[in-house]
Amino acid sequence: MEPPEDLDRDRPRRVYQPLDWSPDPAEVDAALDRGAPGAGVAVIALALHHPDPHKVLPRVARALAAADPNLRRQGVVALAHTARLHRTADRRCLDLLRAHPRGNEADDDLWTYVPRHRLPAWLWRHHIAAAVRGRLGWTA
Repeated sequence: MEPPEDLDRDRPRRVYQPLDWSPDPAEVDAALDRGAPGAGVAVIALALHHPDPHKVLPRVARALAAADPNLRRQGVVALAHTARLHRTADRRCLDLLRAHPRGNEADDDLWTYVPRHRLPAWLWRHHIAAAVRGRLGWTA
């Protein structure tokens, strides 16, 4: 199939080498170390498919702490998946999540799937306040 005629052939293109997902957390670490464009997707895939959350959560924490905003966002998604599938989160991920805007997927999945006695006070405040506003018909 030929490219369209109006395609600017001189414009530089960013070509991403797809990162094959591996169940090996060390390979995800290597992708994070080298700043691979698919590192965030690899963290999400690890969260979805690895059976041990204690192997997943350190990689999620690395994504949550990254300088790249896209990788941080993917870390939030990976934490949400870990909470939903394994019903757990570690203190480091919760501390890093606190710096993210409230109302994200991880906030909601942590509140729904992780035993509430294991959740930090700031997440309780967020969800209790939202529930009260909802009951009173107030918009945030």
